[in-house]
Amino acid sequence: MSVDLASEIWAELKRYVNTVDRDEAAETLVSVLIDNDVAADEIRDAFKGESEVKRALTSYLRDHEEEVDDDEDVDEDEDDEYEDY
Repeated sequence: MSVDLASEIWAELKRYVNTVDRDEAAETLVSVLIDNDVAADEIRDAFKGESEVKRALTSYLRDHEEEVDDDEDVDEDEDDEYEDY
């Protein structure tokens, strides 16, 4: 699915989603797009005027960045253990 098509679908369907549920819907949208190999920059460009999607993308990237940092810390600790032997 193209990110432009997803943007058009979001624009049409968001009015049917309760305001309090839009953030969660946007999080799901971002997750689906990322899982389907859509780059964050493409999502950002396609959803310029959509505050819920921009917040969801920022949150996803922040969470994902923390996971990468945690993985790097584990790898560094493992290397330290092997240097002692």
